[in-house]
Amino acid sequence: MWQFACKNFARTVTLRNVRTFPCRQKSSATKLSQSGSGPRTWEERNGLPPVPFRKAARGTFFQEKPILGNVYKEDYALKSFLERLLPQSVYHEISPELERFGARVGAEIDALGLECDKNLPHHQPFDAWGNRVDELITSNAWKKQKIIAAEEGIVAIPYENKHGPWSRVHQVAKHMLYTSSSGLYSCPLAMTDGALQFFRRSPTTSSNPVFTNAFSRLMSRDPDHFWTSGQWMTERRGGSDVADGTETLAIPQADGTFKLYGYKWFSSATDADMTLTLARIVDEEGSYIKGTKGVSMFYLETRRQDGSLNGIEIQKLKDKLGTKQVPTAELLLDGTDAILASDPGRGVPGITPMLTITRLHNALSSASAMRKILLLARDYSLKRTAFGKLISDHPLHMQTLAKMEIDTRGAQLFVLDAARLLGLEETNQASEEESLLMRIVTPLLKLYTAKMAIATVSEGLESFGGQGYIEDTGLPGMLRDAQVLSIWEGTTNILSLDVLRSVLKSQGQTLQVFFKAVSSRLEGASDCNLAAVKEATKRMQQASSDVQGLLKSALSENPEVMEMAARDLAYSLSRLYIGSLLVEHASWSEATQEDAMVAQRWCEQDLRPVVTNYKNGHIGQTRNSDE
Repeated sequence: MWQFACKNFARTVTLRNVRTFPCRQKSSATKLSQSGSGPRTWEERNGLPPVPFRKAARGTFFQEKPILGNVYKEDYALKSFLERLLPQSVYHEISPELERFGARVGAEIDALGLECDKNLPHHQPFDAWGNRVDELITSNAWKKQKIIAAEEGIVAIPYENKHGPWSRVHQVAKHMLYTSSSGLYSCPLAMTDGALQFFRRSPTTSSNPVFTNAFSRLMSRDPDHFWTSGQWMTERRGGSDVADGTETLAIPQADGTFKLYGYKWFSSATDADMTLTLARIVDEEGSYIKGTKGVSMFYLETRRQDGSLNGIEIQKLKDKLGTKQVPTAELLLDGTDAILASDPGRGVPGITPMLTITRLHNALSSASAMRKILLLARDYSLKRTAFGKLISDHPLHMQTLAKMEIDTRGAQLFVLDAARLLGLEETNQASEEESLLMRIVTPLLKLYTAKMAIATVSEGLESFGGQGYIEDTGLPGMLRDAQVLSIWEGTTNILSLDVLRSVLKSQGQTLQVFFKAVSSRLEGASDCNLAAVKEATKRMQQASSDVQGLLKSALSENPEVMEMAARDLAYSLSRLYIGSLLVEHASWSEATQEDAMVAQRWCEQDLRPVVTNYKNGHIGQTRNSDE
């Protein structure tokens, strides 16, 4: 149904809580700049009509740019989601903090983020006299982002654990406000969070003073004490296949430490204070184990006590499509001092808890980018006039923004629910079913929100017309940066196969838990009397039944076809999960008619593309002409 996308509803969805601009419609009138009194131009002195472009005049109209205000106060959906999801005592404690921080993002942090995009990092390999210096030069804005991240505790919140399992939700909500205005400083923060997760789960952290020091620094709120971490896993053969792609060797030393020798192909956040990396331990005979069982995790600090690089040579900075603000380099490790951080041969399993964290960060970055472009687009719609009226008064334009709003809400709610599950796991309060659900939700979350972000940011740029294509508006960089979201920490295909692995490894239990969670939310909405919620619930139940039926029949009988269907299956599961979250929220006692309409519209799309494409013969079979 499309009735909710009409002019009035679309304006309600997309313009809620937006600053108003009195008499904006009159701003298109031609006015010559005047200051003081009396005629100033030759035309005025001679009683002639003005000539707007006479000589060096640049015209009389200048478009007012969109402004990012308080990104929490203006995000009605996020506030509503948090109010329902969190215990009231927690919500009322953290909401003022988020509102304060939301104002800081609009007033200070966003400008720093734009400066990071203009003043990119660069590498000076040698000094004027030929000495190797490998100086990595970053902007003052980039350095200021590190100070802000420490002061605001953006990484620290879940490790301080002030609100138990809800601490992770608190952090994720705050990070969503921050990341799209951080100038990509959110990238080293994601890896810092991943390193903290590794150390927290490692049994050796408390007994090793080096690891204890690193842990305290990574979660510090003191800018002078705070460290960030890198993750140097990828090598030339690498990508996601680190087991076969790791060629770096670790040579044991007499004091129990190691010297690392190897070439790291991607090292994000090269300016980090420490990093975790993979290498193969060489025995006394010079041999090492190939494959997964030969890979171990190592801890190293990027600089020695005298300030020199720790056996590291920066070969070059990567020239990337986007995320240029983050110094990503090719590094040569040539005798780098390191400490074994995992059991020998257990490096790959050590990545797993880090991947959960970084994939969550990837997803919250997606949701953050979607919300930011929408905030800017709707602000611009109140300032830009076309064909005699504000573009906010054009129903088609508002319908487009309404669709962006629906997708943004779906992404936000998906991220917050994953944060809820992670918070339960981190505080040992997750049930077995919740842990299984987290296993399948994590790859779905990352792959689907990334695709949504690319599409939404692209649509958002288009809403600015030609200005969306102009670099110094700061808008095109958002699209370039969004493109990495579907690549970093696993491409869509890799994560779709990861979903299948979770199903097979659990002997189907993850899918059972998944559909049980979806069904439970839909049953909880059964008492809602809103027609839109009832319609959405009905569509969801049918789509869920269709997917389960296909999984039990055709796909389960042919593993090869199952793999070919993996992406469509992942999309289907993601849409079903988001749909169940939106329906659940729309049936909340404090929900609005708007919430119900958002759920209804989400559920009007094809919720089970895996079934549609299988029946149409697009997945490993020929279409049945008798159908």
